[in-house]
Amino acid sequence: MTATPGPLAGIKVLELGTLIAGPFAARFLGEFGAEVIKVEDPNGGDPLRKWRMLYPAAGGTSLWWAVQARNKKSVTVNLKAPEGKKIVCQLAREADIVVENFRPGLLEKLGLGYDVLSAENPGLVMVRLSGYGQTGPYRDRPGFGSIAEAMGGLRHITGFPDLPPPRIGISIGDSIAALHAVVGAMMALHHRQATGGKGQVVDVALYEAVFNMMESVVPEYGVYGAVRERTGAALPGIVPSNTYACRDGQIVIGGNSDPIFKRLMTAIGRSDLANDPTLAQNDGRVLRTAEIDEAIGAWLAGRTIDEALEVLNAADVPVGRIYSVADMFDDPQYAAREMIQRFKWQEELDIALPNVTPKLSATPGGTRWLGPELGEHTDEVLHGLGYDDDAIASLRERKIV
Repeated sequence: MTATPGPLAGIKVLELGTLIAGPFAARFLGEFGAEVIKVEDPNGGDPLRKWRMLYPAAGGTSLWWAVQARNKKSVTVNLKAPEGKKIVCQLAREADIVVENFRPGLLEKLGLGYDVLSAENPGLVMVRLSGYGQTGPYRDRPGFGSIAEAMGGLRHITGFPDLPPPRIGISIGDSIAALHAVVGAMMALHHRQATGGKGQVVDVALYEAVFNMMESVVPEYGVYGAVRERTGAALPGIVPSNTYACRDGQIVIGGNSDPIFKRLMTAIGRSDLANDPTLAQNDGRVLRTAEIDEAIGAWLAGRTIDEALEVLNAADVPVGRIYSVADMFDDPQYAAREMIQRFKWQEELDIALPNVTPKLSATPGGTRWLGPELGEHTDEVLHGLGYDDDAIASLRERKIV
């Protein structure tokens, strides 16, 4: 475990979210030193505790939980109880950031909206993640990352044209939104510092975060009425950039910059294409996409992945095999960058987790502890608010915490 305080040491974060988007944003802040207090329902806590593969010895806790909740303090609070709301208000009074991903309006119904929480803490930054944002005709609809990927345009352009749009194998819509939330929180903290302590609300709609990744699809449609469609493994309009078959599997090649294209064609023995002036720039290559892909495919067809990588790496062409997680565990680049770390969890389980990114030279982030047990830090946090043991016991007896 790291002892590095991180660049966000001294920042206090109150997490009121569940599952993926909000907790991932808070996790990111915690990895870089922020103190994150995660409020959970006393009756079971965050549902993510039971998602995906579970570890029986930890009471059937999800392995995902170990990383999603690392560096967080778990405090159980019944948000529907008046005394529970009081505890949240006390925590918010000391917080720099509140992260929440409930449906819009729920915190207001509970009496925990930004107006209430910021009344005694005007510098508070509230980061709100929801499917459709805090305004607009869809604001009250439930919205998960998968729906955001569809509405934001990602699903429409993913996959092959003759098949239904597939989903990516992770909750990418939630993760993209979480990263937007972290960026928004950092900008709001900077603004607070520049204005002498004025907080604000960061409103992150999951579909808008996905939409923000859509590169040129908006101007292309706005100017030409062009609707980008699914094109399989190729990147449309950028040539060559595709997945190609070797004798024993597939590799990805990005030969789409002008000098790289020339090196690639030379490496595969097609100096005619390398020196063709009509292919010197991308717009010319787009007109002959099929011809270029066919030339690359023909050269690769008789070679293994390792043989192709040796030649193309020597030619300084961006190329790579398609990694499974097993490949990541065996790869020297992952090892050199320490991207997979091993810890003891629940005092007995050897567990591997992804390391923290990005890497900061002076104040790197890190893992200080793994996902906590439900309510593990309740007493510690409440003591910090001034509650004594008898008061905490009373709250627990009445199922407030």
